[in-house]
Amino acid sequence: MLLLGDAWRTFFDSFEREAFRLETRSFYAMPGEDEEYQEFLATGELHIPDDDPWLARVRHFRETGRTISRVHVLTRPLSDYLRYEFAAYVYNSAAGEDIRILDLTDRQNPGLPDQDFWMFDRAVVVDMQYRPDGTQVGRELLTDPDVELYRHWRDLAVSLSVPFLEYSAD
Repeated sequence: MLLLGDAWRTFFDSFEREAFRLETRSFYAMPGEDEEYQEFLATGELHIPDDDPWLARVRHFRETGRTISRVHVLTRPLSDYLRYEFAAYVYNSAAGEDIRILDLTDRQNPGLPDQDFWMFDRAVVVDMQYRPDGTQVGRELLTDPDVELYRHWRDLAVSLSVPFLEYSAD
């Protein structure tokens, strides 16, 4: 089942305990970020206001006892988009999102998929689908995923990654 527009937001916001994202791409072409991304490329700076909708949602999740986390799998050198995303991660982390980095530059992939996904409450999986240019083409609620495999990938990514603020301090 594809999750589009408001249905995605409603579905996403309904998780009860935990939302986890595995990110594997070095570039995402998100239309809502284009102006902010271009400004970052021009200035090297990013200013996200406290009332930003995503930051408000993250704070709400935390205030209601829910956790939201992600592991971004990457290799260096960082793409311009990853440098931009790292600038945004500073704000996301301050709002309460647990962001971790798994740098595979000097090591082999430990068995993680080349696939982005969200897992909610360690039981529900949404496959995030992208074109090679980073344009998102869909979000598919998987009806019969191998949940144990997705849990394994989550646990493996978390165990091998470091907190974003620790990684970015290097």
